[in-house]
Amino acid sequence: MIRFENRKSLFSLCEWLQSLIPIPGMLSKTRTISSYLHSRATSHANPEIHLEIKPISSLKVVWRKDPKLDQAIENDKPYKLCARVVKEVLNEPGQKIPLRYLEKRRERLRLRTKATTFIGKNPGLFEVYYDRIKPKTEKVQFLRVSDRLREFLEEEKRINVENEGLIVSKLCKLLMMAKNKVVSADKLVDVKREFGFPNDFMVNLVPKYSQYFRLVGGSSEGKSFLELVDWNPEFAKSVIERRAEEESSLTGIRVRPNFDYKLPQGFVLNKAMREWVRDWMEMDYMSPYEDVSKLDQASPEMEKRTVGVFHELLSLSLLKRMPVPILGKFCDEYRFSNAFPNVFTRHSGLFYVSQKGGIKTAVLREAYKDDQLIDRDPLLQIKDKFVELLEEGWRESTQQLRLQREEVKGHGCEE
Repeated sequence: MIRFENRKSLFSLCEWLQSLIPIPGMLSKTRTISSYLHSRATSHANPEIHLEIKPISSLKVVWRKDPKLDQAIENDKPYKLCARVVKEVLNEPGQKIPLRYLEKRRERLRLRTKATTFIGKNPGLFEVYYDRIKPKTEKVQFLRVSDRLREFLEEEKRINVENEGLIVSKLCKLLMMAKNKVVSADKLVDVKREFGFPNDFMVNLVPKYSQYFRLVGGSSEGKSFLELVDWNPEFAKSVIERRAEEESSLTGIRVRPNFDYKLPQGFVLNKAMREWVRDWMEMDYMSPYEDVSKLDQASPEMEKRTVGVFHELLSLSLLKRMPVPILGKFCDEYRFSNAFPNVFTRHSGLFYVSQKGGIKTAVLREAYKDDQLIDRDPLLQIKDKFVELLEEGWRESTQQLRLQREEVKGHGCEE
């Protein structure tokens, strides 16, 4: 029996054992000392045995609530509600709508108060005026965009123009990660808000950059596709790869691209899962822009690539989070398995799945500090400007309510 006088001698022995491990390929580089010794013991019986990472299907991770990331989603609720109502009005002919029509759409818009109450609490968004729905009918209340909201919409256009290069690169990246470099045009339109694409990007931006994009297929629903025309190597670098390049440049030491894996405080994985994550993290990083058509869907390498795609998609999104059902729309394009939602819980050190609002949302952990987004997209200026508009209106509403209460109180004192 070998006895070690101190931890240092034990560590030296471990280093020596590691130096004996052969490295014939990528999978071999991920093995631990214990697994290597086990393979030595079994290789005499069957020399054809190759060491494999534990099958993904056997791994279980219990979902655990993260109140801070849930709060980040909760913080955006008022903004998203107002954005939905504004979009509803802007989509109407002449960008105006009878107030009673908006009232009928309350359930679809998820308005918990009457439309009149909502308008009163958000005075910066719309102007109320009277008009006829049809000639010779009685005048009714209408809503139209306020002057302040029109100023915001002009500001939104300016920000989009300033960041047009960023928008084009995002769109290219979405195509470059996809199978055959093609994505359904309808699906891209569905996620325009998630990535910060302008409303008219398919009509104005795509034709403008014909060196990158080509719209193919018919105009009927689901039949048109956006195809990548030219591969730009600069766009084919993931956030992970760029981060490694920057760190290498700063330190002068080559840094291997890998994920920033950090479990939340108090979150503990079982032993089998810890060992699997350790070995999996030691595998070579697979860029989401690599061709993986020959990879087995159930292989650890494909798991590495799938995680890389999700990491890149969330990094490209405005809020570094996306509803899981929206990501599920792209299973075919990005080669996700039917069980892809399990990836988010299996890699709890990278992602969090919030169930806030009755919908599962995948969140990129590294982009947040507590409930605050720290990794901010330049296109978030648009949201910031809209929030400023809302808060200005909320202050006016609060002040007006206070004055009304003081007036009522003053009348009460006079009596």
